Amino acid sequence: MLPTERLSYSAITERPKLTLPEGARLAVWVIVNVEEWDARQPMPRTVLTPPAGGSPSPDIPNWAWHEYGNRVGFWRMLEVLDTLKIKAALAINGSAIGAYEPIARAARERDWEFIGHGFTQKNMQKVENEREDIARTTKAIADYVGRRPRGWLGPGLTETWETPDILVEEGYDYVCDWVLDDQPVVLKTRGGPIVNVPYTQECNDVAMMLIQHHKASEYRDRAIDQFEQLYADAATSARVMALVVHPYIMGAPHRLRYFREALQHIAGKNGVVFRTGEEILDWYQAAKA
Repeated sequence: MLPTERLSYSAITERPKLTLPEGARLAVWVIVNVEEWDARQPMPRTVLTPPAGGSPSPDIPNWAWHEYGNRVGFWRMLEVLDTLKIKAALAINGSAIGAYEPIARAARERDWEFIGHGFTQKNMQKVENEREDIARTTKAIADYVGRRPRGWLGPGLTETWETPDILVEEGYDYVCDWVLDDQPVVLKTRGGPIVNVPYTQECNDVAMMLIQHHKASEYRDRAIDQFEQLYADAATSARVMALVVHPYIMGAPHRLRYFREALQHIAGKNGVVFRTGEEILDWYQAAKA
């Protein structure tokens, strides 16, 4: 299906009012992306261009740049989330659960939600067998956590024409790839509906730091500006805000303080609740019932 066949246009000002429990007006969720980069493949992203160009193998500088995040950066970010008592969602490659088991264990111990994020960090259009990749990811999470994941985030938000259909057929309840609204929306698939929970490309450290090349403080400034506007919008109907981080980016020493300061600002406002993706899904479905 074309995107416009999966969902119809809807003006947010013309929808029935959505209300969060206990008088809250804005649900905020933090998504920590943990990936395994295959040293035998071209790196998904690069911080250094090889002197002679091309895609050298092995690409030690860029592989190590990412690896630092899982060895060190994640643990800095975890301390911030623990201090603020925020339960995050872990979007994780299926293969990363074994490769970085202490990270998975820390998330499991804190009852974070595990979200499928591809079996490896590869575009879904380049995966040899999409259904098998989704199924392997599902199994890796279910075996480790003890229950199946309900949410899916494509690596780099990538999908094929069939991804939403396959996700429903493989038992998923929601997806995050359709970054087009401040409230959950329902997508049509050949096997029934699937909900898209709001994600973000704007308050996303990949976009800000690696593509737009802003200085580190942009993460805090943009997150606070986005939060304040969504908070104002939510006076009439509840909204959802996502904050996306990767350990190798916001877990870097010179950036961490801005992740912390953004969350401190948001957590200090009345009427804000921190939720995981599945908690937002359950609230939305109950509110629409």
